[in-house]
Amino acid sequence: MADRLTQLQDTINQQAEHFCNSIGVLQQFSSPSKFPGFDRSGSQTPQQQQNQEDYAMLFATLISRCAKDIDTLIESLPSEESSTELQVQSLKRLEAENKEAAEQLEEVVRQGEILLEKIQGALSDIAQSQLDMQNPQLILNKDIKPQL
Repeated sequence: MADRLTQLQDTINQQAEHFCNSIGVLQQFSSPSKFPGFDRSGSQTPQQQQNQEDYAMLFATLISRCAKDIDTLIESLPSEESSTELQVQSLKRLEAENKEAAEQLEEVVRQGEILLEKIQGALSDIAQSQLDMQNPQLILNKDIKPQL
Protein backbone atom coordinates (compact mmCIF):
# COMPACT_ATOMS: atom_id res chain seq x y z
CA MET A 1 0.00 0.00 0.00
CA ALA A 2 1.28 3.43 -0.92
CA ASP A 3 1.75 6.27 1.51
CA ARG A 4 -0.88 8.98 1.84
CA LEU A 5 0.92 11.48 -0.33
CA THR A 6 1.23 8.99 -3.19
CA GLN A 7 -2.44 8.09 -2.78
CA LEU A 8 -3.29 11.78 -2.98
CA GLN A 9 -1.23 12.19 -6.16
CA ASP A 10 -2.89 9.15 -7.74
CA THR A 11 -6.36 10.42 -6.82
CA ILE A 12 -5.62 13.87 -8.26
CA ASN A 13 -4.41 12.21 -11.48
CA GLN A 14 -7.61 10.17 -11.55
CA GLN A 15 -9.65 13.36 -11.11
CA ALA A 16 -7.80 14.94 -14.03
CA GLU A 17 -8.62 11.87 -16.14
CA HIS A 18 -12.29 12.20 -15.21
CA PHE A 19 -12.27 15.86 -16.27
CA CYS A 20 -10.56 15.07 -19.59
CA ASN A 21 -12.86 12.14 -20.33
CA SER A 22 -15.96 14.15 -19.49
CA ILE A 23 -14.87 16.95 -21.83
CA GLY A 24 -14.18 14.42 -24.57
CA VAL A 25 -17.62 12.86 -24.17
CA LEU A 26 -19.25 16.30 -24.15
CA GLN A 27 -17.49 17.16 -27.39
CA GLN A 28 -18.45 13.84 -28.94
CA PHE A 29 -22.15 13.91 -28.08
CA SER A 30 -22.95 17.61 -27.86
CA SER A 31 -25.50 19.10 -30.20
CA PRO A 32 -24.37 21.77 -32.63
CA SER A 33 -24.90 25.38 -31.63
CA LYS A 34 -27.04 27.70 -33.70
CA PHE A 35 -25.57 30.86 -35.09
CA PRO A 36 -27.67 33.86 -36.05
CA GLY A 37 -28.06 34.23 -39.78
CA PHE A 38 -27.12 30.62 -40.39
CA ASP A 39 -29.97 28.17 -40.60
CA ARG A 40 -29.17 24.52 -40.59
CA SER A 41 -31.97 22.07 -40.25
CA GLY A 42 -31.08 19.12 -38.12
CA SER A 43 -32.48 17.62 -35.03
CA GLN A 44 -31.23 15.50 -32.27
CA THR A 45 -32.88 12.18 -31.66
CA PRO A 46 -34.24 11.41 -28.17
CA GLN A 47 -31.79 8.50 -27.84
CA GLN A 48 -28.83 10.86 -28.19
CA GLN A 49 -30.35 13.15 -25.57
CA GLN A 50 -30.72 10.21 -23.19
CA ASN A 51 -27.07 9.19 -23.70
CA GLN A 52 -25.92 12.71 -22.91
CA GLU A 53 -27.87 12.74 -19.66
CA ASP A 54 -26.45 9.34 -18.70
CA TYR A 55 -22.89 10.51 -19.37
CA ALA A 56 -23.49 13.74 -17.49
CA MET A 57 -24.71 11.84 -14.43
CA LEU A 58 -21.89 9.30 -14.67
CA PHE A 59 -19.14 11.91 -14.83
CA ALA A 60 -20.80 14.08 -12.19
CA THR A 61 -20.81 11.07 -9.85
CA LEU A 62 -17.21 10.13 -10.66
CA ILE A 63 -15.92 13.67 -10.23
CA SER A 64 -17.78 14.29 -6.96
CA ARG A 65 -16.69 10.92 -5.49
CA CYS A 66 -13.09 11.60 -6.47
CA ALA A 67 -13.29 15.10 -4.93
CA LYS A 68 -14.51 13.56 -1.66
CA ASP A 69 -11.62 11.09 -1.74
CA ILE A 70 -9.18 13.97 -2.26
CA ASP A 71 -10.67 15.85 0.71
CA THR A 72 -10.42 12.75 2.89
CA LEU A 73 -6.78 12.17 1.91
CA ILE A 74 -5.89 15.81 2.55
CA GLU A 75 -7.50 15.68 5.99
CA SER A 76 -5.54 12.52 6.83
CA LEU A 77 -2.18 14.17 6.11
CA PRO A 78 -0.27 15.32 9.18
CA SER A 79 -0.90 18.95 9.98
CA GLU A 80 1.63 21.60 10.85
CA GLU A 81 0.18 21.56 14.35
CA SER A 82 1.43 18.03 15.01
CA SER A 83 4.54 18.48 17.03
CA THR A 84 7.84 16.75 16.66
CA GLU A 85 7.20 15.02 19.96
CA LEU A 86 4.03 13.41 18.64
CA GLN A 87 5.83 12.26 15.53
CA VAL A 88 8.69 10.79 17.59
CA GLN A 89 6.20 8.96 19.83
CA SER A 90 4.43 7.60 16.77
CA LEU A 91 7.72 6.43 15.27
CA LYS A 92 8.73 4.74 18.54
CA ARG A 93 5.38 2.94 18.66
CA LEU A 94 5.80 1.82 15.05
CA GLU A 95 9.34 0.62 15.75
CA ALA A 96 8.13 -1.41 18.74
CA GLU A 97 5.38 -2.99 16.61
CA ASN A 98 7.94 -3.71 13.90
CA LYS A 99 10.31 -5.34 16.39
CA GLU A 100 7.51 -7.51 17.78
CA ALA A 101 6.48 -8.58 14.27
CA ALA A 102 10.12 -9.39 13.45
CA GLU A 103 10.41 -11.58 16.56
CA GLN A 104 7.21 -13.41 15.61
CA LEU A 105 8.53 -13.92 12.11
CA GLU A 106 11.83 -15.30 13.41
CA GLU A 107 9.94 -17.77 15.64
CA VAL A 108 7.79 -18.93 12.72
CA VAL A 109 10.91 -19.38 10.57
CA ARG A 110 12.62 -21.37 13.33
CA GLN A 111 9.58 -23.65 13.68
CA GLY A 112 9.47 -24.03 9.91
CA GLU A 113 13.10 -25.09 9.79
CA ILE A 114 12.50 -27.72 12.49
CA LEU A 115 9.50 -29.03 10.59
CA LEU A 116 11.51 -29.08 7.37
CA GLU A 117 14.21 -31.19 9.02
CA LYS A 118 11.58 -33.67 10.25
CA ILE A 119 10.03 -33.89 6.80
CA GLN A 120 13.40 -34.41 5.15
CA GLY A 121 14.22 -37.17 7.65
CA ALA A 122 10.88 -38.87 7.00
CA LEU A 123 11.41 -38.63 3.23
CA SER A 124 14.87 -40.11 3.63
CA ASP A 125 13.44 -43.03 5.64
CA ILE A 126 10.72 -43.57 3.02
CA ALA A 127 13.28 -43.54 0.20
CA GLN A 128 15.52 -46.00 2.05
CA SER A 129 12.55 -48.30 2.71
CA GLN A 130 11.62 -48.25 -0.96
CA LEU A 131 15.17 -49.09 -1.94
CA ASP A 132 15.21 -51.93 0.58
CA MET A 133 11.94 -53.28 -0.80
CA GLN A 134 13.37 -53.34 -4.31
CA ASN A 135 16.16 -55.63 -3.16
CA PRO A 136 14.72 -58.09 -0.62
CA GLN A 137 18.02 -59.99 -0.40
CA LEU A 138 19.53 -57.06 1.50
CA ILE A 139 16.77 -57.25 4.11
CA LEU A 140 17.42 -60.96 4.63
CA ASN A 141 21.17 -60.37 4.95
CA LYS A 142 20.59 -57.69 7.56
CA ASP A 143 18.44 -60.02 9.64
CA ILE A 144 20.95 -62.88 9.53
CA LYS A 145 23.83 -62.25 11.83
CA PRO A 146 27.10 -63.88 10.99
CA GLN A 147 28.16 -66.48 13.48
CA LEU A 148 31.73 -66.54 14.60
